[in-house]
Amino acid sequence: VQLQASGGGLVQAGGSRRLSCSVSGSIGSITLMGWYRQAPERQRELVATITDGGSLNYADDVKGRFIISRDKNTVYLQMNDLKPEDTAVYYCHTRLLVGIFRHYWGQGTLVTVSS
Repeated sequence: VQLQASGGGLVQAGGSRRLSCSVSGSIGSITLMGWYRQAPERQRELVATITDGGSLNYADDVKGRFIISRDKNTVYLQMNDLKPEDTAVYYCHTRLLVGIFRHYWGQGTLVTVSS
């Protein structure tokens, strides 16, 4: 199973950016997809998730600004009104059901928001 993330880069505060992450391989059933982020000297934290049933979950500090969506094996994160504190490496994550639940991570994509 491989997760390929893309879309990171440099953006000015107030701008927008869209991240994408595609899952490939012996996927089985995708039960959850999501995005986490890790800023320098901070722990990895949840940004947003979407279940196979379409339920959404957002971190409080991105609600109203970020939108997670999914199309088959690809998950997107539309980030609007970006702030310098959104600067981080963004990791996509998926939970697959292949007999048992298994978790997989993408390689991370850096988003830098300049003030």
